[in-house]
Amino acid sequence: MNRDSNAYTFFFATLMVLVVASALAFTASSLKDLQASNVRKEKMQNILSTIGVETDREQAETLYKQYVTEALSLTSSGEIDQNVNAFEISLTNELKKPVDQQRFPLYEASVEGKKYYIVPLRGAGLWNAIWGYIALEEDKNTIKGAVFDHVGETAGLGAEITQKWFQDRFLGEKVFDVKGQLVGINVSKTNNDPKDLDKDDHEVDAISGATITGDGVTNMILERLNHYLPYLKADENTVALNQ
Repeated sequence: MNRDSNAYTFFFATLMVLVVASALAFTASSLKDLQASNVRKEKMQNILSTIGVETDREQAETLYKQYVTEALSLTSSGEIDQNVNAFEISLTNELKKPVDQQRFPLYEASVEGKKYYIVPLRGAGLWNAIWGYIALEEDKNTIKGAVFDHVGETAGLGAEITQKWFQDRFLGEKVFDVKGQLVGINVSKTNNDPKDLDKDDHEVDAISGATITGDGVTNMILERLNHYLPYLKADENTVALNQ
């Protein structure tokens, strides 16, 4: 074939496209299991982080099995669905279903004899989805820890929800008021307690310039926890409001 002809150029370009596409497909296929494993371990890291257990990716699964005692799949009425693997539940997919068909994952953990309840979160920020986990202490009211992440919030503004200094503001806050009503946590730019010393005001200081992302966190926590009320309030003795 004449290398100076248009036919040769077209053939060569087509061949290169096929070779590169095949190489990329093979690489993606080869890395699929590794990527899935990394996502799984990162999820375990986030869950553990809410109960104060920090770990690297390699130790995540070992520590997860050590501290997480139950992974429950709850129905909207608070019953446990034994047929659904809670860890495998995708909130992205669940949120597309009617509420009565959704399953709500809940992780129970024990650290040094203390019991914790970890609730996965998912909501909307300024530009895209935000998500995370929030751990409640044995009273099912006091926040032990929180982790947040996002798809594309603004760097230096809404993206700061991933920072420890912001997440630490939630520690010790209460999600129920003194009357036992679920009120969640308000990320407020008018918070009168910027140092977060008052743990009974149900508020944390907002991130300057990130009002919509903060509102997203507020709404996400309240909306998600609301679905767990049948479970959290099942035994009136489990909600000690620390009045």
